[in-house]
Amino acid sequence: MNNLWSKKLYFYSIFLLLLIFVSSCNTPRKIIKQPIKERGADYLFEKLKKNEFQFDWFSAKFSADFEEINKKKISVKGQIRIKKDSVIWISISSLGLEMVRLYITNDVIRFIDRYNSTYIVADFNYFSNLFDINMDFDILQSLIAGNDFSYYENDKFKAHIDNKQYKLSTVNRRKLKKYIKNNNEKYIVLVQDIWLNPESFKITNMTIKEIKKNQKLKITYSDFNQIQDKYLPNQINFNIFNIKDERITKISLKYSKITLNEPLTFPFKIPKKYTKME
Repeated sequence: MNNLWSKKLYFYSIFLLLLIFVSSCNTPRKIIKQPIKERGADYLFEKLKKNEFQFDWFSAKFSADFEEINKKKISVKGQIRIKKDSVIWISISSLGLEMVRLYITNDVIRFIDRYNSTYIVADFNYFSNLFDINMDFDILQSLIAGNDFSYYENDKFKAHIDNKQYKLSTVNRRKLKKYIKNNNEKYIVLVQDIWLNPESFKITNMTIKEIKKNQKLKITYSDFNQIQDKYLPNQINFNIFNIKDERITKISLKYSKITLNEPLTFPFKIPKKYTKME
């Protein structure tokens, strides 16, 4: 496994495994009512926010298949643990042996590559440059919870009905100034579509594209189960498309042994013999 593909695999894991909590009911789709004719996108946002998934602690086991164009499919297993607004911890294994361990905070991504005896300590700019996509802890945490992004403008969305679901769309959604860390950091401007279950107002599908970038993310969720009065998906499919709308990467995830709101530990130590990757 070369270093570039190794990095990509682990960072795909970061991004995709953080979609675990997407909150959506598996209820029959009845004939949709049309309150958006009178209330529009504001009404849908109110319902979306009211039904957002909330948690303090989360843990789960998972299996995942990674397929990149012209590459062999890779299957892995692992664990994920999260403390809200603080830490995301991931362990990824193959053939019963841990390949990588990640420890993610608001400012820093750390991971140990046990396959190559190397490690990385970097900020989110490293991740963004590697994949040509901007990302930060807040976005990841929103994806984890299946929630809308917390720190972006909400007044540019338009409401539609699409395939018996509500759809919210925007072509120019900017990050709010007060949540930009410094004056030199650029706004993140998104093209975004969100599909909502018409009865639960939970997110069922989402596409995201950053303006001036050449990739689009499409996420779909299925096989929902109710856990502690919350609806979580057991199956998530994540696809990356290029500018020609051709799929270049697919990741399929399946979850088991999900636990909510029990305090967790996040063991992480870089062995002294490991080499730092640049």
